[in-house]
Amino acid sequence: MPLGLTKKILNESVLTDSFDRRSFALGLGGLSVGMLLAGRMGYLAIAENDKYAVESESNRVNLTLIPPRRGWILDRNGAPLASNQADFRVDIIPERLQDRVREIDTLGKLLGLDEAKMRDLHAKIDESAGYAPIEVASGLDYDKFAAVSIRLPELPGVVPQRGFSRYYPTGPSVGHLIGYVGAASREEFEADRNPLLITPGYKIGKDGLEKQFEQTLRGKPGARRVEVTASGRIVRDLSTRPDVQGDPIKLTIDGPLQDYAARRLGLESGSVVVMDCRSGDLLCMASMPSFDPNSFSDGIGSVEYAMLSENDRVPLRNKVLKGLYPPGSTVKPMHAMAFMHEGIDPNESIICGGGRRIGNRFFNCWSNHGRVDMAKGIYQSCDSYFYHFAQKVGFDKVADYARRFGLGQEFDLPVASQFYGTVPDPAWKLKKYDQQWQPYDTVNASIGQGYYLASPLQLAVMATRIATGRHFEPALIKTDKPKPAPSLDFKPDQIAYIRKAMSDVVNGPGTAGRARLPIENVLIAGKTGTAQVVSLSISNGKTGPWKYRDHGLFIFFAPFDNPRYAGAVVIEHGGGSGAAYPIARDVMTFMFDPQKGLDALTALEKEWGGTAQERLQRRYAEYARAAGEAVPASPPADREIQARVDAEARLEAQRSEAFARKNPRRVRRPEEPDRPASGDNQQAPAGDAE
Repeated sequence: MPLGLTKKILNESVLTDSFDRRSFALGLGGLSVGMLLAGRMGYLAIAENDKYAVESESNRVNLTLIPPRRGWILDRNGAPLASNQADFRVDIIPERLQDRVREIDTLGKLLGLDEAKMRDLHAKIDESAGYAPIEVASGLDYDKFAAVSIRLPELPGVVPQRGFSRYYPTGPSVGHLIGYVGAASREEFEADRNPLLITPGYKIGKDGLEKQFEQTLRGKPGARRVEVTASGRIVRDLSTRPDVQGDPIKLTIDGPLQDYAARRLGLESGSVVVMDCRSGDLLCMASMPSFDPNSFSDGIGSVEYAMLSENDRVPLRNKVLKGLYPPGSTVKPMHAMAFMHEGIDPNESIICGGGRRIGNRFFNCWSNHGRVDMAKGIYQSCDSYFYHFAQKVGFDKVADYARRFGLGQEFDLPVASQFYGTVPDPAWKLKKYDQQWQPYDTVNASIGQGYYLASPLQLAVMATRIATGRHFEPALIKTDKPKPAPSLDFKPDQIAYIRKAMSDVVNGPGTAGRARLPIENVLIAGKTGTAQVVSLSISNGKTGPWKYRDHGLFIFFAPFDNPRYAGAVVIEHGGGSGAAYPIARDVMTFMFDPQKGLDALTALEKEWGGTAQERLQRRYAEYARAAGEAVPASPPADREIQARVDAEARLEAQRSEAFARKNPRRVRRPEEPDRPASGDNQQAPAGDAE
């Protein structure tokens, strides 16, 4: 055996010692593991008890949000313009669908969806975020709702529910004013990340006042706790927390007047605005044709959107706020007040021989008026008078007064946007076109033509300030304490002079005899206006294609000697002012004698084929039958619709401005005499001018 090496002898003792050591090590390791497991279990049972109790409970208990009822939108008397009604509805959550084609096909058969709605539904699913609910149908009867409910095991992702939907009692009458609601888009959810926005059945304001007051109207959601099986089937209700309805919004709008004015516009494309001369409250902001906000709230289909977007009378545009028109002769009373304030004696007269020579050019008047003072210049709408004194005063000064009376201004109202138009003057033209102001610019502007552009809202504000001599601001939200209106610094006799001249427009030898009220001891005052839209080489403005006819305008207030209401009517392509002032007459008749106003409207609606709502429904049915497959797959998103409408409105305003540039020497055509309409008993005055 080599030196230093020993041979290890294995015997029983050695083997026993080795086994004992290994057993001890394994036992110690096992004990350590056991202690660790026991410690972990103790930690989970004690320290993490609440956490895992909640998670365990969540496997057994589901918590769902209950969409809150929206606050009502009320008129000045507390009547609802937007309310809620009980509703059976069906939504789908795309990411939960297992067999999309089969499930959608089944739903379509159960709910009786037509081909166009099925195409729209598939398109919405393709464009959706997946987690956001999509409305399939609302306003269902109980039988259809029950038919879907009993098939739920084979329809994963389908959510039938009972709740409340938004309802607009007067439909198209308030479409532009109130707006509508709809399901939140992907962009809206990403901006807010509120789980309420993806709760089936919940809708947010998309346009109009519904959008502007979303946070006020929204309310607080409720919650429902239910016990479920492993497969998700509901076993029982555990508890329910009711929702809190949103706060109401009370408007200055007079609901019956709003509905009446919208209906009275009839087949025309135009607007009516009425203000309270004591407070500045907006009583009416009607724009027609319009859309039914109930349809938008249900999710407008491609057929209905195509019908609205292809209509040349632009029912999607709010003409009160976004319609811009040359104001025409409606500005003459305001210009006359500017002349007086600049020192012109209202008794100072000129001779109108059918026009006026300015420099080396002759500018026509619509008639040969002979001797004309300020009052005659207003009630006979003599252009020559305003050509002359606008040149004498300077239109830069006149333009300042126009802004004081509300033209070219943006008002503090809860609306998404409003167009403020143009009050032209030398500084504006130089900045806009880098061109000097010319005498013909003053001529055109003096009679409300040329670059002048105003909205119906601005014209109503102007009428209110003319009638009262005070700086009233339009208000849309009802308050107990209206803001005081400061004086415009006109003398009482100056205001009275203009009131009388405007009364003579209607009740004297003026241009709008058919605007007289059929009410004893109540006289309306007003001023007609015509806005030329194309050159006389294209159309005479009164006949021919609709889009080539002149706009008709009328501003008014009543009673003339103690104004209570004031406003404006604008009719697009009405062929002149004769299309506007009969509407103002009937609207004011309704305010002072509702029954007389309704009688006149009922007779007209029989001729027109029913109310605005009935005509819209019939038009949709006819369009849907004729449209077929020519209709696009789905309508654009709400934001895209609004962007298109705004763009079209701005383009229309640019066209008016372009026309002014191309026709700096406007040639006026003779106006037809004002003759009573069928059924009118009033004696007609001598002429009907703009």
